[in-house]
This record gives sequence, C-alpha cells and structure tokens, in this order.
Amino acid sequence: MESPFRADVVKDKAALVTGGGSGICFEIAAQLARHGAQVAIMGRRREVLDKAVAALRSQGLRAVGFDGDVRNQEDAARVLAATVAHFGKLDILVNGAAGNFLASPEDLTPKGFRTVLEIDTLGTYTMCYEALKYLKKGGPGKGPSTGGLIINISATLHYSASWYQIHVSAAKIRLYRLGLIASQDHWLWSGEQIMTLESTGLHLDQFKTPRG
Repeated sequence: MESPFRADVVKDKAALVTGGGSGICFEIAAQLARHGAQVAIMGRRREVLDKAVAALRSQGLRAVGFDGDVRNQEDAARVLAATVAHFGKLDILVNGAAGNFLASPEDLTPKGFRTVLEIDTLGTYTMCYEALKYLKKGGPGKGPSTGGLIINISATLHYSASWYQIHVSAAKIRLYRLGLIASQDHWLWSGEQIMTLESTGLHLDQFKTPRG
C-alpha cells in the first residue's frame, strides 16, 4: 500500500519506539524509518531486538536496538540516554510496549493483573518522565522553541465490556487519562505534544464476536 505521507515527512527526526521488536510497534518503527527518521527500538529480549534491527537495516533503514524493561526506571533512563547519545537528540517517543493475554476474572491472579498495569500504565509514565528532559524546548539538539512528540499506543477495550480483558481495560483507561491530563499539565507548556492513538482493531483476532 502506498503511503499517504511524504517520504521525508520525519526526515532526520530521532525516534524511540518501546516494544518495537515485534508486532504493531515493529511496523511503527519501520514506517518512521521509511519516512526519514532514525529509529531506536526498545524491548526486553535481546535476540528479538537484534532480529528486528537486522530486518530494518536490510531495507536500508537507520535503526538501533537497546534492551530494557519499561517498568524499570533505571532501564528507561539508560535506554533514553543511549538513544540520545547515539542520535544526538530525541524528537519522538512512541510508547507501544504492552502486556496482554486472555483471562477470566476468576482465573486472573492479582500478579497477572498488576503485571499488565505495570507495563501499560506505569511503563508509559516512566518512559515519559525520563524522556521529558530530552523532549522539552531547548533540550539536546533542539532550539528554544522546538519541543518533541510523545505518542501513546492504546486500544478501545475500556469503552465497553470486552470478554476476558478486565486487566487490559483497567490499564488502558489509566493510559487514556494519563495522556489527557499530562497534555494539559506541565509537559504541554514545556513544548511537548502528547497524543494517545486508540484502535478498535488491535485485539480483534482474540475475539469470536464482532466489536464496533
């Protein structure tokens, strides 16, 4: 499919995509790179990252991978610092790392529930928190009037009752409110733009019944 965007729409922008080693977030990283960006991907599994980076570079795209867990503040700080050291700046942060599995409430343990919230919500906040100094106006590689962009990848499970998704729905509603409030709070006035992208199609393959 032909892209609706100019081939150089994000030319020379530096982007970090969490969860970028596979799935939707790998394709987000690939599309950013195909449209001119230099891309770093973050994930917990080194072998997956290496395979993803090799696939991107085989297409002539600029990519690098850093292993880390978005739930760990030290990992978040280290990966962001490494990204800026590698590219000289950070223009775009895509928070795509997420956890999900099908489970009924009676089978879902508190540990499993907590894990999804920690990845989706706490992980997103941790990455935003550690990225602020790089994305704000006047940050590394930025002028006094130029801020960066944060994109939070989400879904619409929390708008209706979704089978076996109580944990994910709880995480996504918190992610939605996080983006909404943060975009009106300090970060907006520091020059960053924050958006949350929600898709009804992110989890369609997991359900037998149609969803709107």
